[in-house]
Amino acid sequence: MKRRNFIKNASLSGVGLAIGTSLTNCAEKAPIKNEKIIASSEKASLPLVIATWNFPNATTKAWETFQEGKSALDAVEQGCKVEEADLNNTTVGNGASPDRDGNVTLDSCIMNSKGDCGSVVYLQNITHAISVARKVMEDTPHVMLAGKGAEQFAYESGFKKEDLLTESSKKAWEEWKVKSEYKPIINIENHDTIGMLAVDKNGDICGACTTSGLAYKMAGRVGDSPIIGAGLFVDNEIGAAVATGLGEEVMKTVGSFLVVELMRQGKSPQEACEEAIKRIVSKPNSNYKNFQVGYIAVNKKGETGSYSIHKNFSMSKFQDGKNTNTQSDYFIKEEK
Repeated sequence: MKRRNFIKNASLSGVGLAIGTSLTNCAEKAPIKNEKIIASSEKASLPLVIATWNFPNATTKAWETFQEGKSALDAVEQGCKVEEADLNNTTVGNGASPDRDGNVTLDSCIMNSKGDCGSVVYLQNITHAISVARKVMEDTPHVMLAGKGAEQFAYESGFKKEDLLTESSKKAWEEWKVKSEYKPIINIENHDTIGMLAVDKNGDICGACTTSGLAYKMAGRVGDSPIIGAGLFVDNEIGAAVATGLGEEVMKTVGSFLVVELMRQGKSPQEACEEAIKRIVSKPNSNYKNFQVGYIAVNKKGETGSYSIHKNFSMSKFQDGKNTNTQSDYFIKEEK
């Protein structure tokens, strides 16, 4: 049942719907280095797709979706689904690393050019969390569904139950349990969350973000990825941004929303990403040397930017029929 009919039918039956979402939870200061990267003032070639990290298969799929005449929303969903289905990717979807109790739990959100959004948190037994998030956006009056409620909604929407814990992930988890030490590793496998932004030929922007979160996290932990404004934000008048890295730090600064608002104030996507990172590292008692956060962003012109705390973060881009991956500039520079 579509969102509009859902609301209409509920109203006719006398059921009051309270539609809303509460997105809560949400050493000395280091000197700030300000190394500007000048963005081009020329309008970029459209359409284009960008994604966090080196995910060429995902950006290729998104580009192919554009070539089929489909929307930017379709492009980001299909692109993210590639990584969710990849058993070799232990940080997204099927085959992802579990929490410390051995449960694979997924977080995801999606946002269209009209400002509509959908999200699922702590979802189990469903590979394509990004598609469930889209269903939440399009078929319910809500923005976010969690846990068993999200899982039940997925089954009712036609998704099949799957065991997401593969033999290799289970073996790694059992080896971890020997010491049960929780120490987040910067750039583990050089990627974690996949966040994707797409701009169609008309300049309309959509975004998506999906992850299994930190490996061996506490049961019930939710990061920034499914939180609108933290892990992902789209304002079709201005641009869009998506985050990756330690979600707790992104949530504390409502990072993706911040990047977009900085672009609204006139900053380029590159400048906005840099400023958002500096908001994190300049916080009192920030432990930023021990964790990674990265942002990618795009504006209405099709200009892009990316920036991170540490090196080895990268951004994939598909534009003009070419798939590229570039290393992002970063805050902490190696000592000479």
